[in-house]
Amino acid sequence: MQYKRSAGILLHPTSLPGKYGIGDIGENAFKFVDFLKNSGQRLWQVFPLGPTGYGDSPYQCFSAFAGNPLLISLELLEEDGLLTSSDLQNLPGFDPHKIDFGQLIPLKNNLLKKAFENYKAHGKNLWKECGKFCEQNEFWLEDYALFMALKEFHGGKSWNNWEKEFAFRNSDALSKWKEEHEDTINFHRFLQFTFFTQWRSLKKYANEKDIQIIGDLPIFIAYDSADLWANKELFSVDENGKLETVAGVPPDYFSPTGQLWGNPLYRWELMKKDNFDWWKKRLRKMYEFVDIVRIDHFRGLDAFYEIPGNAKTAEHGKWVKAPGNELFEEIQKDLGDVPILAEDLGIITQSVVQLRDRFGFPGMKILQFAFGENGDKNFLPHNHIKNCVVYTGTHDNDTTRAFFENEKKSRSGIFEWTQKYLNYFGEDMCSELIHTAYQSVANLVIIPMQDILNLGTEARMNFPGRPGGNWTWRFSWDQISETLSKKYKEMTEFYERPPKKENTYHEEILVEKD
Repeated sequence: MQYKRSAGILLHPTSLPGKYGIGDIGENAFKFVDFLKNSGQRLWQVFPLGPTGYGDSPYQCFSAFAGNPLLISLELLEEDGLLTSSDLQNLPGFDPHKIDFGQLIPLKNNLLKKAFENYKAHGKNLWKECGKFCEQNEFWLEDYALFMALKEFHGGKSWNNWEKEFAFRNSDALSKWKEEHEDTINFHRFLQFTFFTQWRSLKKYANEKDIQIIGDLPIFIAYDSADLWANKELFSVDENGKLETVAGVPPDYFSPTGQLWGNPLYRWELMKKDNFDWWKKRLRKMYEFVDIVRIDHFRGLDAFYEIPGNAKTAEHGKWVKAPGNELFEEIQKDLGDVPILAEDLGIITQSVVQLRDRFGFPGMKILQFAFGENGDKNFLPHNHIKNCVVYTGTHDNDTTRAFFENEKKSRSGIFEWTQKYLNYFGEDMCSELIHTAYQSVANLVIIPMQDILNLGTEARMNFPGRPGGNWTWRFSWDQISETLSKKYKEMTEFYERPPKKENTYHEEILVEKD
């Protein structure tokens, strides 16, 4: 699939402004789409949209199919008559630039339960609409709603700490429990119906404004998830639910003991037998609510790092071949030539490159990684290719402004090396790097919102390896100057994102010569 030359912004909905402690998919999300349109942007990239678990990370979700109830707009629920203005009054003050998940989660859950009670009181017509959604999504929703109801019943404990008949899905025990707790199960069905109803409206609005949404697909699922609980046979757990092997990456320059992620691995041989049906269902669902899918840790579909389940570090793992070619062949048979971006960072072998290029998936170029004597020279602008995505940085890095401020202080030589490479000796290195990304031959350029606003380290989104305190950053509309949209619209036009016409003069000459 070929992508037209275009530009976009990386911003998770949780980082949007709003009155109730967290960004959501209501009014401010629509306002952000307007900002993108007015700024000449064509792409909005988000993180995974699933219900977050441990550490509030969108990359550790309770389901690979469900939406995050924390993103549901309370204001839209008020418009629908499911909450009243008095319900939303007298809430505690929230920090406009930082999410306090400990404060937020119980408050929002209570309001969502109140909306559910009001929904039930509205009668059968609304339930008919919700019932249709439940029927269309039965293949994942029934297990997910039951899992979340059981999890709530057990005080949030992981499924492997439940009674054995629930942990290992004894049909008689589950049938009886479902009868006794039908209302709680319906609550979680209602949350998913509400999330997807609100999200579809937002996506429709974005698409009408010629904005495409890039979703993020974590390659691995969480151990404590409805996916594993309901499909243990597909993952690397034994008959007692213990992890036999887990995911991670080996030791390197940055981590002498490697990274022990702890996610279960796939039983690929079993998945092959039904032509990767679980994967096809997962992607098909994603394409209902995003336009383009970015696969996180793409190299794990060529070969994955397998670590013993009882290991304390990632030092003693091994690389195991994955059936990436067969998987994408089957996906293409069923879903067609779907738009996928490959997160191809880290240890990239020739076979990873071959898998990526065989299916034409654009890889990633991170400019922060490019500079200095030990930088990745493939990421330098003069080595870019058309079929790739250029970023200044990612959610796992510091902001570009903070990165260069730190390098300047450390006297590592990277700051001076970059100045010389860019032939830029001013103070605003962040803006210069964004210009460099826009100038690139790469068809796609995505800039994190923190860099659009030229923010420092206080706006960093994630510190890999730190268990808590991540994913909390938010911006406010007063941080956006009156001229910002004009600046980016002019830049997208100047650097032809999108191109003014299909063929440039240079390309026409090449065609004539051929």
